[in-house]
Amino acid sequence: MSVNIFGRLLRFTTWGESHGPALGAVVDGCPPGLALSEADLQPYLDARRPGQSKFTTQRQEPDAVKILSGVFEAPDGIQRTTGTPISLMIENVDQRSKDYSEVAKAYRPGHADYAYDAKYGFRDYRGGGRSSARETAARVAAGGVARLVIPEVKIYAYVAEIGGDAIDPDQFDFDEIGNNPFFCPDAEAAKRWEKLVDEARLAGSSLGAVVECVASGVPAGWGAPLYGKLDADLAAAMMGINAVKGVEIGDGFAAARLTGEQNADPMRPGSAGGPEFLDNHAGGIAGGISTGQPVVVRVAFKPTSSILTPVETVTREGEATEIRTKGRHDPCVGIRGAPVVEAMMALVLADHKLLHRGQTGR
Repeated sequence: MSVNIFGRLLRFTTWGESHGPALGAVVDGCPPGLALSEADLQPYLDARRPGQSKFTTQRQEPDAVKILSGVFEAPDGIQRTTGTPISLMIENVDQRSKDYSEVAKAYRPGHADYAYDAKYGFRDYRGGGRSSARETAARVAAGGVARLVIPEVKIYAYVAEIGGDAIDPDQFDFDEIGNNPFFCPDAEAAKRWEKLVDEARLAGSSLGAVVECVASGVPAGWGAPLYGKLDADLAAAMMGINAVKGVEIGDGFAAARLTGEQNADPMRPGSAGGPEFLDNHAGGIAGGISTGQPVVVRVAFKPTSSILTPVETVTREGEATEIRTKGRHDPCVGIRGAPVVEAMMALVLADHKLLHRGQTGR
């Protein structure tokens, strides 16, 4: 049985394949009365859209989203959500399935080719089907709907590291994130990455990346102990993104190298009734519940498995061979991962807002 649904009260289902006629999402549980048009969703899809620079896949997809259901013109003349399932569709217009003729014969090491075949007995080799990064366009569209549920929260993601080269926190400039093709807040790092990613692209190789996402304005109290932890759901959401191999909340693994006093987030009396935190090692979540501090998540993307460099592999019949993947692929899939991470953050937070309201009435 395949699981294509995520969430509890705000649920979304993605559908479609990389080389099918279209892909999309169905968002169920969205409250009624929220103003929603295709124009509200398109900017997020435009940020993730391929072919915008030489540092991403050259597949040319407009990623124009269509809302097929779940909205209607309200008495005020504005198109609003009706409380029924919202169906979103994005057409594929630039598939080149012939580029995958070699992939049909042998498995790409590091890709899901063999695992899919082992599970289902056959696979969609055209771009990887559901295991393609193309699937994430549907998540970004669904995430745009989720943002309407949490207007009090501001979410932004940026690439913090490519190929082992990290940004300098002292050079962090929020306005710089939208000024370069890497979603990078450090202008000097972005210049270095141009050379780094271009060298990998020209060599027919690829690089990994780390994306950091911050959600500010999350009030204290969202989440639940043990089996409904906010951080557990965030980790599951991020690990569900294709090509993700690691997730950290707050300091993450670095916390294991600290002492108790170093890792503590000291508190002093605050002016708004709640405490003022002097640090945020916990990433805005304690005991599975938000503390009111910014929620911080770091996500590790592996290097793209579809590369031109020959790699040892086997055919479906178990014979030894080599494979080099032709076609148009991201030399660093983590670059376009930033809008996807933002979307998954929004979907989880919106779900937990509704769960919190359902339990506490607030």
